Amino acid sequence: MTRFFNGNQIQLLRNGADYFPALEAAIQNAEHDIYLQTYIFEADNIGISIANALKNAAHRGIIVNVLLDGFGCKDLPKAFVKELEAAGVQVMFYRPKISPWTLKKSRLRRLHRKITVIDSKVGFVGGINIIDDYNVPDNMPPRIDYAVRLEGSLLPMMAASVHKLWRRMAWTHLQPIILDAYKASITSTHSSDTSSSNTKNNIKAALVMRDNMLHRRDIENAYLAAIAQARTEIIIANAYFVPGRRFRQALLKASKRGVNVKLLLQGRMEYFLMFATHAFYNIFLKSGIEIYEYRKGFMHSKVAVIDGYWATVGSSNIDPFSLLLAREANIVVQDKVFANELRTDIMLSIQDGTYHVSAQDWAKGHAMKRFASWLAYGLVRVFVGIIGYSKEQ
Repeated sequence: MTRFFNGNQIQLLRNGADYFPALEAAIQNAEHDIYLQTYIFEADNIGISIANALKNAAHRGIIVNVLLDGFGCKDLPKAFVKELEAAGVQVMFYRPKISPWTLKKSRLRRLHRKITVIDSKVGFVGGINIIDDYNVPDNMPPRIDYAVRLEGSLLPMMAASVHKLWRRMAWTHLQPIILDAYKASITSTHSSDTSSSNTKNNIKAALVMRDNMLHRRDIENAYLAAIAQARTEIIIANAYFVPGRRFRQALLKASKRGVNVKLLLQGRMEYFLMFATHAFYNIFLKSGIEIYEYRKGFMHSKVAVIDGYWATVGSSNIDPFSLLLAREANIVVQDKVFANELRTDIMLSIQDGTYHVSAQDWAKGHAMKRFASWLAYGLVRVFVGIIGYSKEQ
């Protein structure tokens, strides 16, 4: 069951234009320690800018711990990493062995969450990697993505999570753990917890994590509980949307009882397996679920708004890889102002750059897409089945 806490200040950040200045400012104001954990860290102009901020923090004596995914950062230049380390930034890679010749489950258990905690007082959670929004082909508009900046009662939980994973990785990498960082974080955690009662924005929110141990279904269950309680509207904007049976049935039941269900999905296929999303178009459209494909550029969003009150922003896609394998982090908010701000932004994207897929058009045409979708979905089932999770699809 999702645990909500009052006493949070939460700011919605749209795209890198909002996110990176806020992140860099927080890094510059760090006093004790910085924990940054991300799937992709690109050595482009944004990556260099954030790296410089981290290096400057390390020069000031701040403890800076950066955990990168071994697959997402496989192309990150070694010289770039060495420069960070030379400046005093501690860098580790999560599951760096990514051989394509193995079918071991661990190869797909990635660090997909994007979470930063600074002094246990300020946190960032979302779907935005450390990469320039304009790092896209053909001069397209910047990719759409979201994150949140947090202060308040959720910070102790966030801090405990990043500290625990860092200590675990340090142990597996046989690296020393600097105890001062942990002591400083404990001190600032108490400070954050004490001041949270005086927060101006008393937002009710939960931090929902997914791992392969005690929290395997937490993110999916948070979605399912909210969908089951929906009465008027469900809006989901998700880049990689291949829901399992339980998720599909929840959406179909919601639509059947009169809930207006809107799906904003990626219209530009980056990978062949993304065609698996189309496998469910027919049944969704016949059941009255609205489907919009964003085609103006790339959409990397992993957000949702339900009944203008419940909202989530995070790193988790709605596909087997995020919901069954990867480490993910989402913030779930129960607040009308925040939810409506996010809803307004999603609706602007729907109005500005999408193609509305109708049941008639899908039934009459798109024969090749339908064939490709079932081929891709079959491959996803086989792939996920090989690693032991086929019963849920």
